[in-house]
Amino acid sequence: MVKEIERAGIPVVHMCTVVPISLTVGANRIVPTIAIPHPLGNPALSMAEEKEIRRGLVDKALKALTTEVDGQTVFDK
Repeated sequence: MVKEIERAGIPVVHMCTVVPISLTVGANRIVPTIAIPHPLGNPALSMAEEKEIRRGLVDKALKALTTEVDGQTVFDK
């Protein structure tokens, strides 16, 4: 689905825990996340720490979304 949306001219960021799968499906902008059961956080942390982690990931995804890429690019942690 990511490739089809991109083909329509809409940039997409694929946030994932397993980067090789995103590479296999052909996502162009890939942002690695935390862990499979909790991709956007860690329930063992305080609410403030959770918010900081989530905000960082969303900021990274927004940066990836506005970055021109030529092919697959992983926006590392």
